[in-house]
Amino acid sequence: MVDVIVIGGGSAGCVAASTYARAGASVLIIEAGPTFAPSTTESWPTDLTNARRMPIGPESPYIDPISARTTGDQHVVATRGRVLGGSGAVNGAYFVRAPLSDFDTWPQDLWNRDTVTRYYNCIETDHDFGRLDHHGSTGPVPVTRAITAPVAQAFLQAGIASGHRHLDDLNAPTAGDGIGAVPSNVRHGRRISMAEAYLSPVADKITIRGRSQVARLLFDGDTVLGVTGRDDDGTFVVHADRVVLAAGAVRTPNLLLHSGIGPAGTLRRVGIPVRQHLPGVGVGVADHPEITIDYQPRRAPDDRGTPLQVVLHSGPIEIRPYTASFDRLIPGLSPMLPAIGVAHMTPDARGTIDVVSDDPFSAPNVEHRYGETEEDRTALSRGIDLATDILRASGLASDIHVPAGIGATTPLGGSLHTMGTARMGFDDDPLAVVDLTGRVRGARGLSVVDASMFPAPVSRGPHATVVMAAQRLVDAAISSH
Repeated sequence: MVDVIVIGGGSAGCVAASTYARAGASVLIIEAGPTFAPSTTESWPTDLTNARRMPIGPESPYIDPISARTTGDQHVVATRGRVLGGSGAVNGAYFVRAPLSDFDTWPQDLWNRDTVTRYYNCIETDHDFGRLDHHGSTGPVPVTRAITAPVAQAFLQAGIASGHRHLDDLNAPTAGDGIGAVPSNVRHGRRISMAEAYLSPVADKITIRGRSQVARLLFDGDTVLGVTGRDDDGTFVVHADRVVLAAGAVRTPNLLLHSGIGPAGTLRRVGIPVRQHLPGVGVGVADHPEITIDYQPRRAPDDRGTPLQVVLHSGPIEIRPYTASFDRLIPGLSPMLPAIGVAHMTPDARGTIDVVSDDPFSAPNVEHRYGETEEDRTALSRGIDLATDILRASGLASDIHVPAGIGATTPLGGSLHTMGTARMGFDDDPLAVVDLTGRVRGARGLSVVDASMFPAPVSRGPHATVVMAAQRLVDAAISSH
């Protein structure tokens, strides 16, 4: 028996566990992937700390590969982190804040611009701009910027020469459109995951259970009692006063559904007893669809530094000049050409996450429906034109493989930025799954703190916002008790 169970040791889970532990609660993190002692971060595998590489290849022991339908009948394997630290331990260390205007559609009681800024500040130590009022200088997450790769340097100069505003600080409240260095959770070349940033200082106050998969939540009436699951030793049961879901925006709704919380018709179809009819679980799935422009480089690649050091924001589009080909950035991939990514950061398309059986360990059915609307396709087409023009001006490419155009069946990839699968909202919102502090409707003692609860998608990569929001939610939960 513990005070708090945190399901998922990713970024949101690490924030939640640390904050509850600091408040005096006994905390257990249950993580499906491998774990490492937070008190010995210097001995962690270099795969997880080397900011130049992303260990998400097909043979990686740190991923949760889930097949997802993207466009038409196209399926891709979407990989997420399954390790202590989650996706934030294996990604490109992009730590860009969402524009404050994104939060105007969030419930203003807890999520107005001033509050959001204060919480962004409290999670960071910005080594470039920490002296400014709109940044933090004492938080657990180091934020740095460095443009060291020739690709990034050339693309930045070409973007500026093409008339795009040079942004010194993409995390400034007034950043807007322009091109600049990517803020990263990196210090001295080391990717600082939230496991290191948040758990290391409280390592002696938290219990971590790795390689353990939660099957279902346990209830007494409408009150959560704990969880049941399996590990290498068999089935386990753990009881707690509070259960915090931080399994990510795919696994969190999947766990809710297998626990009988979700659309009643969906649950009955696969034989799961209905505990709470919440039609919003697994609907409204958002991501940032991306298409890449391959090119033949004029010079041999030099991938020093992080995988993405510069981005250009232009309206709904984010252009990503990756510092090298993906096979150099992601161990285990076949050789390929370097590429520029073009991502739609405010797409209209929404997908679903559904269960296919009553087996809690079966993979969910994930559909993204990228490029479903003409508006999304038009925006991506304009982004391709913009990226191609800057790439030509940069002198990086001897040959550019420009996509033929964006149609309803054009293969599109995602950014692995899944959001909004168990969204937050007021009591009169029929699709709201959690309230303004993340508490699941009709389930006492159960809350959600990861990107599942985003009431509307953010228009930047979500990592910094996940950390900020988790801190805000847990602080609100603790203060309400």
